[in-house]
Amino acid sequence: MNPTPHTELIEVSALRLGMFVHLDEGWMSHPFAFSSFKITSEEQLATLRSIGLSVLRWSPQDSDPEPAAVEPASGGRALTPDKQALVDTRLAHREVLESQRRALAVCERQFGEATRASSLVFDNVAAQPADAGQAAEVLVRQLVDKMVGAEDVCIRLLSEGAGDKVSAHAVSVSVICLLMGRAFGLGEADMLDLGLGALLHDVGKLDIPFRYHHREDHFNAAENKYYESHVATGTAHARRLGLSAGASVVIAQHHECSDGSGFPLGINSDRTTVPSRIVALVNAYDNLCNPLNPARAVTPHEAVAQLFAQGRNRFDTATLGAFIKMMGVYPAGSVVQLTDDRFALVVGVSFSRGLRPRVLVHDPKVPREEAVILDLETVSGLGIRRSLKPMSLPEAALGYLSPRPRVNYFFEPARVLEPQS
Repeated sequence: MNPTPHTELIEVSALRLGMFVHLDEGWMSHPFAFSSFKITSEEQLATLRSIGLSVLRWSPQDSDPEPAAVEPASGGRALTPDKQALVDTRLAHREVLESQRRALAVCERQFGEATRASSLVFDNVAAQPADAGQAAEVLVRQLVDKMVGAEDVCIRLLSEGAGDKVSAHAVSVSVICLLMGRAFGLGEADMLDLGLGALLHDVGKLDIPFRYHHREDHFNAAENKYYESHVATGTAHARRLGLSAGASVVIAQHHECSDGSGFPLGINSDRTTVPSRIVALVNAYDNLCNPLNPARAVTPHEAVAQLFAQGRNRFDTATLGAFIKMMGVYPAGSVVQLTDDRFALVVGVSFSRGLRPRVLVHDPKVPREEAVILDLETVSGLGIRRSLKPMSLPEAALGYLSPRPRVNYFFEPARVLEPQS
């Protein structure tokens, strides 16, 4: 295993408190909330020494105390203050860039592992329902454990092509729903019900032809009824999978609306559960951003605006308000123009700073592969002026930012980035 730039290999026996370490074995193979973290307790040290690794990677620049400074070579001339400042700035830029690349790689690897696990669950629903139900519960419990173990998290935009569409939809919806449940302070049992219901909310579509997986405007009454039947078949699968009553209710109610206009029972929010209301809203959001026909997709910002304007009667007010607060007015995936007129892509939103997200900025003077992500919370005097449709961008900015045709989300620690010029 070759260490990536700015990381070094270290024997597990030599680990100490304050070291920032990286676990490369996959997020399901260890009990920690995240695969990259600073060691802050003796318990973490003991756990690291017990999971069977002999060496791992650590980041000296992210560790505390910092490594001793290297003395200049004898006979070498000292740089002028201006040149030294330029060198320091470039080094800092490289370190931030590498840290951001590593963080994205971790998110994408974890999302990929989750989508593969989800795909196996769906593949086994018919032939091995009990095994599929247990595998789904294991996956959701791992997601819950990692969320609960983090003080603050950031919703992260992922690259295109992470997982097949069915599994990507299931995992993205599950992640956002669980983050919503976390914001609501749901207990462990409700979080598991919420996650299982979110992951398997469309399991009933396994029994109907693909052309009926999404409601189309041209459907006649019989076709609409066939599409709506996926809820009943989903609840039947929930029994075969051995899901809890709470998770089964989520599957049964994920298309019900606050005003009673949903299906199959047409009940209002007084008769639906909190997890069901969360899944109904998040599922609607994901379907707006990622419809069957990509030409009909709306931007994440437009999806939030549409849900607020047209969905205030369809969705529970408290759930909708909490969703917008969590995702931000400009959710990850939104293309925006900043107050200094530059164009940017929102790539991350932290719970505590929803109005000041992280953005990738189009800068013709900086190569795309060297562009760092700016945390608007830490950059003085810079904000978002407006949201834009990707196709309204100048050609150079569109190619540079490369907005994702499909919006997939995962989560990562909400580390505050250093201000960048």
